[in-house]
Amino acid sequence: MAVENWVAKHVESLTAFRRDLHQNPELLYDVTRTAATVADALRAAGVDEVVEGIGRTGVVGVIHGQTNTSGRTIGLRADMDALPIVEATGKPWASKVDGKMHACGHDGHTTMLLGAARQLAESRAFDGTVIVIFQPAEEGGAGAKAMIDDGLFTRWPCNEVYGMHNRPNMPVGEFTIASGPIMGSVDEVRITIEGRGGHAARPDETIDTFPIAAALIQAIQTITSRTIDPMDNAVVSLCTIHAGNAFNVIPQKIEITGTVRTLREEVRSHIEAQLTALVPQIAAGYGATGTLDYIRMYPVTVNHERETELAANAAQEVAGMANVSLDMPPVLGGEDFSFMLNEVPGAMINIGNGPSAGLHHPEYDFNDDVIAWGCSYWTTLVRQRLPINSGASA
Repeated sequence: MAVENWVAKHVESLTAFRRDLHQNPELLYDVTRTAATVADALRAAGVDEVVEGIGRTGVVGVIHGQTNTSGRTIGLRADMDALPIVEATGKPWASKVDGKMHACGHDGHTTMLLGAARQLAESRAFDGTVIVIFQPAEEGGAGAKAMIDDGLFTRWPCNEVYGMHNRPNMPVGEFTIASGPIMGSVDEVRITIEGRGGHAARPDETIDTFPIAAALIQAIQTITSRTIDPMDNAVVSLCTIHAGNAFNVIPQKIEITGTVRTLREEVRSHIEAQLTALVPQIAAGYGATGTLDYIRMYPVTVNHERETELAANAAQEVAGMANVSLDMPPVLGGEDFSFMLNEVPGAMINIGNGPSAGLHHPEYDFNDDVIAWGCSYWTTLVRQRLPINSGASA
């Protein structure tokens, strides 16, 4: 491991830092304590420039290398926010905040990048500039887009940008990555059906919204099964239905919500068009009205081919070729790092979290044994991409 000796000296303090974040989870953009803790730690490490409040509560640190003959800058990104979940780990460092927990490992992601920033600021063993990006609101708030819209890449132009996420039940010390689409787009669907309410004993005097909802739900499931190439990945999941408040009243209105996930933007647009046509047409067939609110949230996460290879090279130096897979299967979970990859060439890699509950589970916890591996990956990536005396690195 490239920074094994450095990590051995600091792993205890980094673990304490991670557990403090875990005990004090914050949601979406309301990560004021977390962001302040990160900013203070960056300043204490001697990072050249620390800027808070990017994208509302994001933090950016600038670290200059020993030299800058290459004139190149790379960005390294971690997410900071937690989830609205009641923790059930029973760990001594469990959440102190009722109804909030770090159930996706963002406390670990932040710690690994902070550890790397500390080591890079101490050694300066690279040629160029490193931007460390600590992002709020990954869990549904599009914090990456907010930071971009607030000038992230115009104030600090990057030649490449990289992300890392932990993967439960993959052994500690292993990495996995692939080029191309690796995570799905994330869209929200809100459907409203309005008929004519009335007494449950006189349905003939109503326009009953329930049969309409049933017909619509069935029809929506045929979008993926009958209008999309079976080799394409897509899912439409309807997840909530709200209507009425009495057992003997046919409700005037039904509201349905769900999500659409795809791995290609063309398929995403096709599903939106299909829903836009189906909802009003089926409702109209029953004499009711149907409206659709289709909310595009995160685009498909697409790793760039060259940067995927570069990320894998760093992981292989850290973990050995046998412990780095380049054929990670894509998933339909979403990631707003996609916004950054749409702006700057880059890649996201997964790092093994060992035996673990799944992400977003009340019993999930980031494995502190991963911290050293993540710090080593980040610093190795920087050293490889910004080698000293390299001139203009390719």
